[in-house]
Amino acid sequence: MAVFEEKEKPKISETKTKRHEIPSGLWVKCKQCGEIIFSKELLANAKVCSKCDYHFTMTAPERVAMLADEGTFREFDADMASVDMLKFTGVAAYPERLRTYQRQTGMNDAVMTGLCKLDGHDISLAVMDFSFLGASMGSVVGEKITRAIEKATESKIPSIIISASGGARMYEGILSLMQLAKTSGALALHAKAGLPYLSVLTHPTTAGVMASYASLGDVIIAEPKALIGFAGPRVIKETTQQELPEGFQTSEFLRDRGLIDIIVHRKQLKPLISQLLNYFSGRGGRKFKAAD
Repeated sequence: MAVFEEKEKPKISETKTKRHEIPSGLWVKCKQCGEIIFSKELLANAKVCSKCDYHFTMTAPERVAMLADEGTFREFDADMASVDMLKFTGVAAYPERLRTYQRQTGMNDAVMTGLCKLDGHDISLAVMDFSFLGASMGSVVGEKITRAIEKATESKIPSIIISASGGARMYEGILSLMQLAKTSGALALHAKAGLPYLSVLTHPTTAGVMASYASLGDVIIAEPKALIGFAGPRVIKETTQQELPEGFQTSEFLRDRGLIDIIVHRKQLKPLISQLLNYFSGRGGRKFKAAD
């Protein structure tokens, strides 16, 4: 005999457990050692992994905040934006891609330029942002960097460029490639005026950017383990059909062969630049010692 009659059977309702959603972006996984890092801790540590010293990519505003004396940065040409001069008809429409990256980054293009002070030194600063179309160099990027150099020359102050780029912007064809000569020409006039130019290479700095202003610094500085070169290692290997040396196209490999002057930890970058500016200006000061 059934314990309950059909009509007396208790109803068992399904209980829905509430899922607690973890907000995205709270934690970041280190690409080198796999450590899970709290985002705020990573930002407080200049976006460097505290376990393995891996240098994460920084945005242009983050780098400006790290280098410029507080409250001194005055951005110029912020409203300058690229246009689809060649009516590019690839997989994705160029104007739509531009709008997407402008919305995601809050920038109109892949470089931020302005005048500021660095430990009291007046400088012209240009910082590339890899999160905007791989910091590819189109006509606007080239024009903004050229103007930053020209302002430095006009004001008789040092020029500093923080580079990170995948190279020329394919959407703009020859207009992009023209920027190599234009930026290099501006630097030639800057050097003729006897003014210093410091080039800082970050991960990655490649192709047209490396073939122009990035490699023309009076002092060339690089962050640790950054990929630096013209063509990528895979392209070179397939073209030459030869095995590449260990560490090929890293900061350390190029420093040992004389292309880079010094590799500096991100936290030491501002003190190093300040010391170099002291020497260039004749102030002298204590000798900077880079970490191994």
